[in-house]
Amino acid sequence: MEIRFGKDGLVPVVVQDYQSKDVLMLAYANKDAIKKTLETKKAHYYSRSRKKLWMKGEESGNVQEIVDVRIDCDGDALLYIVRQHGNACHTGNYTCFFTKLEGSE
Repeated sequence: MEIRFGKDGLVPVVVQDYQSKDVLMLAYANKDAIKKTLETKKAHYYSRSRKKLWMKGEESGNVQEIVDVRIDCDGDALLYIVRQHGNACHTGNYTCFFTKLEGSE
């Protein structure tokens, strides 16, 4: 299946821990980030704020080793299944999804 990139050239990437199955984060990738991810087996993304390619953990050391990469049924989202080293979230939490939305209980 072919990846369907958005008008901005990006595709959303959901990141999941291969053991716990926790959803760790949501990021975006362009063609170059996906190519680097597949070549190096380390998660690469495209930073929308910095407008550049980056490898997860290049500054923090919290690298994501790729276990598997999957595409959704519409071709417009990817799933990186990873072996997470350290925390995934820049706040220091293991996952970026640690806050419950008010009223969701």
